[in-house]
Amino acid sequence: MPLIALVRKEVIPVPRKISMRIDGEMISATDDQSILQAARANGKYMPALCYMEGLSPVGACRLCTVEVSGVNRLLPACTTPAADRMSVTTNSPKLQQYRKIALELLFVERNHICAVCVSNGHCELQNLAIEHGVTSVRYPYSYPKLPVDVSHPRFVLDHNRCVLCTRCVRVCAEVEGAHVWDVASRGTNSLIVCELDRPWGESTGCTNCGKCVQVCPTGALAEKGRAVEEMVKREEPILQLVSRRGAMS
Repeated sequence: MPLIALVRKEVIPVPRKISMRIDGEMISATDDQSILQAARANGKYMPALCYMEGLSPVGACRLCTVEVSGVNRLLPACTTPAADRMSVTTNSPKLQQYRKIALELLFVERNHICAVCVSNGHCELQNLAIEHGVTSVRYPYSYPKLPVDVSHPRFVLDHNRCVLCTRCVRVCAEVEGAHVWDVASRGTNSLIVCELDRPWGESTGCTNCGKCVQVCPTGALAEKGRAVEEMVKREEPILQLVSRRGAMS
């Protein structure tokens, strides 16, 4: 008797439509979306620093925290799935207070000096601070002694301005497929590192594409030769690549 090969077909679940409330307004979403995706798909603004459309969410910055009815703690909107009949509050005095604290802690953890930064005026962290009224910081600055990697012929990595959003890690691994970047150590000692902590200029896997530089929300990753206020990031080409990849999959 001839052998019959049994091929298991992968069943791709079809997203189910759901209804939920955001700030009292009923919206339509799908059960494969996060709260943040559902909100933005319906034209509702929600602050976020580590999130980028098309990259896997990590909930690192905690700026998109929301209140969910029936849950006694704040939840990150980027990693919390949307659910049918869920009621979400995205803006309240409590959330504004927690977001200001999160922003202040980001500023004190590293050495963010906007006046001499290449991304001054084009920085997402700076814009969020202005938006939330963070004009001063209530906590003592850490002033860590952090290095600046200028070994790459085109780009520079300044750990003093890094917020550990890991956008560079994810875009390099998930879009470019090189996985040059990762996070080393833990807590306040965490640093973005290149290939097991070797100088960026000595990387064997870096393709010099610059995607990590363009998705960096601050001046931590920048092009060489840029002076103060000259580093403008261009995320649109990367978002186009991500959308094409999603359409092909």
